[in-house]
Amino acid sequence: MNPERPKLFLLDDWEGRLRGAPGTRRLAELADVTALDRPIAEVPDEDLQDVRVVLAIRERTRFDRAAFDRLPNLELILQTGGHAYHVDIDEAKSRGIAVALWRSHDACEAAMRELTFALAVAALRRFPEAGRAGNSGAWPGLLGGTLRGRRLGILGMGLQGRAVARLALAFDMDVVAWARPGSTQTAADGIPRLPMEELLATSDVVSIHLRLSEESRGLLDAARLRSMKPGSVLVNTARGAIVDETALAAVLRDGPLRAAGLDVFAHEPLPADSPLRTLPNVVLTPHIGWTVEEAFVEFAEGSAGQLEDYLANKLDPGELAFALPADRGRNQLGGVSR
Repeated sequence: MNPERPKLFLLDDWEGRLRGAPGTRRLAELADVTALDRPIAEVPDEDLQDVRVVLAIRERTRFDRAAFDRLPNLELILQTGGHAYHVDIDEAKSRGIAVALWRSHDACEAAMRELTFALAVAALRRFPEAGRAGNSGAWPGLLGGTLRGRRLGILGMGLQGRAVARLALAFDMDVVAWARPGSTQTAADGIPRLPMEELLATSDVVSIHLRLSEESRGLLDAARLRSMKPGSVLVNTARGAIVDETALAAVLRDGPLRAAGLDVFAHEPLPADSPLRTLPNVVLTPHIGWTVEEAFVEFAEGSAGQLEDYLANKLDPGELAFALPADRGRNQLGGVSR
């Protein structure tokens, strides 16, 4: 390894898409890059001593005190998401480790909203049941439904929620959104805002597009799930912990829910004994909303740009999970000091 170049570990590229991306070639011009083909937990401690940068793409790889102890010279986490749920930010801050976020995800955002409607259509048209029947040689007459003319209730009208609303209008759906406290009943986007209770009681499809926070964790609890419109469909491509999964399984068995389309779960991988795996009215995908080839190209390119800025001490503070004190000077990589 060139001692003047930082050592960078590229983590969890199970699909192998990051390694061949043009942006990764840019990273290799800036750092000595090692792409791991196994979890970092299986890497011997001695191989981690000189690692100063990690590129992280999966939330299940946690960066806590124990992980930081194994990476004593870590200075920068290039986090390919716009959040860092899996990073102990307080611990990182205490050690002077910069956590760089990246919020420009055109491919990821397109993939997520496309999956939202794929799950909704699959649930309404009963694709899982039809697929199992076809694979077994049966030819059942399954009665489904269309999106056209149904009401879509959106929880979370950020960038993703607004994009989903626009697509829903193209499907000739009636679109409403949750009115957070203090919000107007009809916002500038023209989408009516409703109280949570009214949205759940009147929407044929409810789609979640919220960030995970203390406010949103467990937001759809047993009482709210039971209050949903009979025959409705729940779609979750946001975060599994927003929904009480035990209660969800119950309302999928006994009503009022007709079906659910789920890409995210409170614990991932979803436990093998989860009832959600066996219910016939659940469309289940293993958190694939963001795993498209185009997104990995963007991840590599964005990370290369951030590392270049960091080395030149130009990383935008707005792209950090936290801002380090300005008086810490410059570290050995050229960015803020450890």
